[in-house]
Amino acid sequence: MSVGAQAWIVFLLIGLVAGFLASLVVGGGGLIRCLLSGVIGAFVGGFLFQALGISLGIENALVVQIIHATVGAIVVVLIARVIA
Repeated sequence: MSVGAQAWIVFLLIGLVAGFLASLVVGGGGLIRCLLSGVIGAFVGGFLFQALGISLGIENALVVQIIHATVGAIVVVLIARVIA
């Protein structure tokens, strides 16, 4: 397996975990909804944390990415609910 394929798998797993954690916070969602909200939330969370200049001070990059993606997924789900 190439490095690019491994990176995509890790990215999707982070999105899935983040989507699952977000569904625990705001409720609802199946596997696909968790994956989609987590992957979109990864982009949104990364943008928000960088734009606001927030640094968590955690040295483990995987944990930081999961936290960013979870916060982003929560924001995405809440915005989707407001729009719907």
